[in-house]
Amino acid sequence: MAESRIIHGFHAVNARLRQNADSVFEIYIDPQRKDPRARDLLKLAESSGVRVIHADGKRLDGMAGNTRHQGVAARVNAAQKVQHLDDVLDTLTEPPLLLVLDGVQDPHNLGACLRSADAFGVHAVIAPKDRAVGINATVEKVACGAAQTVPYITVTNLARTLRELKERDIWVIGLDGEAETSLYETKQTGALALVLGAEGEGMRRLTRETCDQLARIPMSGSVESLNVSVSTGICLYEARRARKLKAGS
Repeated sequence: MAESRIIHGFHAVNARLRQNADSVFEIYIDPQRKDPRARDLLKLAESSGVRVIHADGKRLDGMAGNTRHQGVAARVNAAQKVQHLDDVLDTLTEPPLLLVLDGVQDPHNLGACLRSADAFGVHAVIAPKDRAVGINATVEKVACGAAQTVPYITVTNLARTLRELKERDIWVIGLDGEAETSLYETKQTGALALVLGAEGEGMRRLTRETCDQLARIPMSGSVESLNVSVSTGICLYEARRARKLKAGS
């Protein structure tokens, strides 16, 4: 049997069933859950031909690593679809909008970034293979299905990948709180890759030096910086707003 892993929570399990039911080996659910949400999940599992196993709270706690599982978990195929950036870029019919995350470590942050990426139509999320959290059960739960809809591409050498993007005439903007240029002063209507750094440390030096331009999010209050997932939402909203304004002009 293929290598498996556990995902948990209604959003993550429902999203996996709807978008890739063949990758779900079995679902575990607390028999005490008799609410509409649980009934809908059971119907979806039945229609998808996925086996359902009753599991009490203690067993689910162990499967989910004692994180909040909402009474449901699933054992799924651990193999991720191999995504190649060229395959994504070569099929686009509009200028690419890419999100690059340089070493995000917190799965809650990555999950929230993926949700924003899905909401604002990001064509792919790019991250380094090393020193980054990667897709796990917590990420899938927080992402609420976005981990299945947004291509998540890991690369060995992030700086080299950024240079390859630039060779494709994709403008690379790195978010840096010390930058002189405001995000609102940058051009975001063409092919664009937005680069955000890790929690606390920001972008690594080589990543920063490889960007075409550095920009900061204007801050009016006393807070000096924003969480990477909050910054991601702001940046992607601004990029989509700029594109919509151009399309309407």
